[in-house]
Amino acid sequence: MSQPVSPARILITNDDGINAPGLAVLEEIAHQLSDDVWVVAPESEKSGAGHSLTLTTPLRVRRLDARRFAVQGTPTDCITMAVNHIMAEARPTLVLSGVNRGANLAEDVTYSGTIAGAMEGTLAGIPSVALSQTLRRPARTPWDTARTHAPGLLRDLLATGWPESVFINVNFPAIDPDEVQGIRVTEQGRRDIGGMDIEERKDPRGFTYFWFGLARTVDRPGHESDLHYVREGWISVTPLHMDLTHHETRKILNDRLERPFK
Repeated sequence: MSQPVSPARILITNDDGINAPGLAVLEEIAHQLSDDVWVVAPESEKSGAGHSLTLTTPLRVRRLDARRFAVQGTPTDCITMAVNHIMAEARPTLVLSGVNRGANLAEDVTYSGTIAGAMEGTLAGIPSVALSQTLRRPARTPWDTARTHAPGLLRDLLATGWPESVFINVNFPAIDPDEVQGIRVTEQGRRDIGGMDIEERKDPRGFTYFWFGLARTVDRPGHESDLHYVREGWISVTPLHMDLTHHETRKILNDRLERPFK
């Protein structure tokens, strides 16, 4: 059952690192919702880290001020450290992850550390939202679009609420704030064409190394997808579900396979 969400004690993280401009934007946004804002973010960039947890090396935490910490780990590590140690005496009531420099659309959500921060918050039983700002090529990031539209959108989301096993993925289009068409509640898209563009290079000593880059992609038509609406200038709001079970296939397999051996 959906219910309103309290923004009283906000934990924010990201995957671009503690010094990322998008994190500073998210701090501004969070302070419009609450005076009790905590930052626990990776010491360095962890883009593409996905929902990874550090298990084989120790974690170091650097305290920057009373409510600001840098963790030598992933966004998942940051949420885990915050909830179970840094803020253990009074857990956060809302997790915000971002604002990511670049979109997190379609299958991006399986790779994204920004999404992982919201996933881990959800697993901890805390309402969570991931926020991403689409880029303008070659390099301009219109941060004012997220800065302008996120506070009102978050207030509406919090007033509406969402189920415990769901988190919200928000993507802002790569246009100026006054050019935004509006808000669309979308489904997760899926790309038809694309993959990794792997570039082979030589280092100064003549050894080969490789650099991953994202290839140009096209989404499948005919759906109210995040890819489509962000490209058309809308803010995309996609509810994502932590339950990865495909229930229709489970029923088919149950009918065909499930039987006792004795």
